[in-house]
Amino acid sequence: MIVSMEQVLWADMIFVMERVHKARLSKKFGTSLKSKQIICLDIPDKYTFMQPELITILERTAGKYLRRNQH
Repeated sequence: MIVSMEQVLWADMIFVMERVHKARLSKKFGTSLKSKQIICLDIPDKYTFMQPELITILERTAGKYLRRNQH
């Protein structure tokens, strides 16, 4: 996991692929996540960077959250 404190503080919403990723974030950043919306997409972390299948899954799963929060 490569996430900085600056990124966490900047974000309103944080997406993770697996529950274990959410647990690692909580362990590393603790109370800094208190006001953040953390969304677990339940996507197995088995894909390579920018793999077309992963992009399709991300658009389908994360897209609904992003569209809902557009102003």
